[in-house]
Amino acid sequence: MAALGITLAFAGLAWIAHGVNLSGALAGFAVAFVLAQSDLRLFAALLIVFVLVLAATRLGAQRKRQLRTAESSDGRSASQVMANLGVAAFVVTLPPSNWPGIGMVMALAALAEAAADTCSGEAGMAFPAKTVLITTWRPIAPGLDGGVSLVGTAAAFVAAALIALTGTITGLLSTRETVIVVLAGFLGTVIDSLLGATLERRGWLNNDLVNLLSTGAAAAIAWAMAAL
Repeated sequence: MAALGITLAFAGLAWIAHGVNLSGALAGFAVAFVLAQSDLRLFAALLIVFVLVLAATRLGAQRKRQLRTAESSDGRSASQVMANLGVAAFVVTLPPSNWPGIGMVMALAALAEAAADTCSGEAGMAFPAKTVLITTWRPIAPGLDGGVSLVGTAAAFVAAALIALTGTITGLLSTRETVIVVLAGFLGTVIDSLLGATLERRGWLNNDLVNLLSTGAAAAIAWAMAAL
């Protein structure tokens, strides 16, 4: 009941803040409830993800409108929410046999990637900086698929570190696991950029699928590193 009440309030506030639209709020509630029911400390990490994403989305709003890259004023949709958070919910719902060990690390790595990827893209568009295509290093306009910048890269690393730090403070992660979550989350954003520069630019994948694959890659990297 505690998890139900907390996650309903979370989804409602996210909707009121225009971080998500109505469908996004329902999807966010479902993910939040799964995480909170498993461990309220995971919900704390999700809450930090939401705060980081909301702040990054609002950052440099005027410049993003000029670039025509701003998110919808209604907030993110259910498909966007599930593309970014679905892997973490899946790992919690169908955990590996040694949960809460490696499985917890995988879930937090997926959340770290989701926060890092969004913060990277939003910060890169908010501040004027040289943006290049990750596969060729040729300059491109901010906000285009596969584009990376120094500002965006730094934002990605900081966001991944904050999610990992949340796991450490709440006692979910050891020092070694914290490092794994940071690295896996950050490497997931690199994979996101590579997919964006290749498959998404060709129209073979849309942004939601790229995000889903990237969070999945972060979880897989965390699993591989933790299993060593």
